[in-house]
Amino acid sequence: MPATVTTIDTADAREARLPDGLLGPSAGAASGTAAAAGGTGAALPGEPLDHVGDWGRAATPAGAFHLLPVRIERDLPRVARWMNDPAVAAFWELSGPEEVTAAHLRRQLAGDGRCVPCLGVLEGTPMSYWEIYRADLDPLARCYPARPHDTGVHLLLGGAADRGRGLGPVLLRAVADLVLARRPRCSRVVAEPDIRNTPSVAAFLTAGFRFSAEIVLPAKRAALMIRDRAPRDPS
Repeated sequence: MPATVTTIDTADAREARLPDGLLGPSAGAASGTAAAAGGTGAALPGEPLDHVGDWGRAATPAGAFHLLPVRIERDLPRVARWMNDPAVAAFWELSGPEEVTAAHLRRQLAGDGRCVPCLGVLEGTPMSYWEIYRADLDPLARCYPARPHDTGVHLLLGGAADRGRGLGPVLLRAVADLVLARRPRCSRVVAEPDIRNTPSVAAFLTAGFRFSAEIVLPAKRAALMIRDRAPRDPS
């Protein structure tokens, strides 16, 4: 099913879409699956996400936090375990044998850098999984008025002990701040949680994102959430 916009904020609707030619045929973050190797279109010059691994630490009320790019040989067992948690599997659709998660990670790591899978490390402990991606170069850009360098985020809180205590909004705000600080060409951070995942949508709202649209993606109906760099012009 093609991605469509079902409702959209009128101010966002005034933004011009990127031409389809700027998109790879299957960049892959929007539907929760990564691109197949070789399916990312023309190679991008430079570093599409400005070296996520070098963004440094963010001070949060919960402690020092940073993003650590995934290495399969080090991180696969941990990420696969998180993906098989029933609370996670309902929305990520990557549960099953470890090889399912491995294939997902390999597809992203074999790409051209427009999507970077990371561990979120809080006070020295890996406790979350993130995907930082170029939303303007992803199929997601076909169903909202994308701007150049829009940066998307996916978040998975790993262990059950880290859920239900307010960490989601804290970390989402920290990562959005890191994106905007380290990517000066990026004017906003976007996300597309499953519309049924009320706690996730609420976490984005608490973290300073706004609801922009309800969109239909191939694998889900999603809430398009946007965190703007600058206050919006109400006109």
